[in-house]
Amino acid sequence: MKRLFLMFLLVTIAIPALGQEQKTPTLKSILLDQLRSTHNTSDWFVCADVAVAGLTAEQASWTDGKGNHSVGQLVNHLAFWNERQLEKLTGQKQAQYSGNNDETFNSFDSKSWGETVKRLDAVLAELEKLVENADEAKLKAIAPGIAHVSAHNAYHIGQIVFVRKEQGSWDATKGVK
Repeated sequence: MKRLFLMFLLVTIAIPALGQEQKTPTLKSILLDQLRSTHNTSDWFVCADVAVAGLTAEQASWTDGKGNHSVGQLVNHLAFWNERQLEKLTGQKQAQYSGNNDETFNSFDSKSWGETVKRLDAVLAELEKLVENADEAKLKAIAPGIAHVSAHNAYHIGQIVFVRKEQGSWDATKGVK
């Protein structure tokens, strides 16, 4: 039993520390990690860049006919809410909004698919830049908003991958290993 306990200690404490310096996570590093994992770094789940990569406008417009959103609608929704949150977190005047969340999905236009993807990429990069440049006081003030952005993005990215699987346009090799 003693030997088993010592082996457990070795595996859980000593081995991970060998050859690498343990860094204490900071609020900034945690927030950036969350943002990047939903933007361009697949880790625990597929990031947005991978989720939409290679989709044509026609594929982005596809729905299952059961009232579920298309990938394009989901990406448009994400771009809208990320832009709105960025405006809020930076103290900018927020764009006009009717209060009807359905409009943030349904306003997708397949002719502008490429621009919609670029719009999402740009706002995600701006959110990262906001966190990178923030001092400790600003980080504490924006942390709850950033956490909600990351959770919201992860949720809808999961939907995007699911829609692509249903459609048959998902490449399983792009998933998290």
